[in-house]
Amino acid sequence: MSTPDELTHTMRIVLENELQTQLESLAQPPYQQYHEMLAYHMGWVGEGAGPKATGKRIRPTILLLCTAAGGGDWQKAVPAAAAVEFVHNFSLIHDDIEDNSHYRRGRLTVWAKWGLSQGVNAGDALFTLSHLALHRLSDSLPIEMILQSAKLLLETCLQLTQGQFLDITFENRSEISLEEYLTMIEGKTAALFATSAHLGSLLANCNPLRQNHFRQFGKFLGLAFQVVDDLLGIWGDEALTGKSASSDLLSGKKTYPVILGLEANGAFAKRWREGHIQPDEVVELAAWLEEEGIRAATQAEAQRLTQQALMELDAAHPVGLAFEALTQIAAQMSERIQ
Repeated sequence: MSTPDELTHTMRIVLENELQTQLESLAQPPYQQYHEMLAYHMGWVGEGAGPKATGKRIRPTILLLCTAAGGGDWQKAVPAAAAVEFVHNFSLIHDDIEDNSHYRRGRLTVWAKWGLSQGVNAGDALFTLSHLALHRLSDSLPIEMILQSAKLLLETCLQLTQGQFLDITFENRSEISLEEYLTMIEGKTAALFATSAHLGSLLANCNPLRQNHFRQFGKFLGLAFQVVDDLLGIWGDEALTGKSASSDLLSGKKTYPVILGLEANGAFAKRWREGHIQPDEVVELAAWLEEEGIRAATQAEAQRLTQQALMELDAAHPVGLAFEALTQIAAQMSERIQ
């Protein structure tokens, strides 16, 4: 492998094989449909299956790249990368239920396709599989390292649910502060990014200082990722995002640009506070936000967080092609909003 792209491509092929291997044993009678639900959510089967349905597997890729950039053998870390991806997908299934979302990546969600009860069960299955995946590290790594990894992943799952708790709580409030919002996304989104980078460096046997810099890299990258998602939730191209650009405004979701718009206290804030936004108003509301400088401010914050992530990455003293690949992933954050 002579380029960062070749390295990440190879990692994702190995990861996908590991994920599918973890699920294969579940395809036995009488559990074929149980396996089908999980495989469908992972993007492997059903209508629309393929790369768009699987997603980019960015969190486990970051884990593997941080292992390599920390000087470790990334192939030994593949089970941990699978664990992180299973945790991410468990959270997506439960988020879809809690948000009453019928579509994800342009396809019916698991609960919309098979019912609420089976959706909850499918999410629970992926949560369990994530922790079973970590046990496969015992084939090549010390038990002490595996116990540390398991503790870190469990703590992260708790952070995810804390972030989701705040997100649901905020739905019943007319307004929230920017500080409250950032606390929420640090749990709901950034925590798993931070842990992916942290786990990667832990499995590379980096010293605690380097591990912390890798973790901070992941945290700031995760924050940037969410701020960009918030921007795309208002101004994104539905054909590229798989999500309606009107959904955040119609649902009254308090995202980063919405909070900035409320703080600006202009035309957008006046109309928002009146409530009951209609579909035919969305374009005008988005235009008001842009006129008030909110789109530009959101882009600037995403870029600031990305630069902070890169500073932490440099401080971790990463090595090799994996360092270049991590830098590319960070740069892609800005590219999503151009």
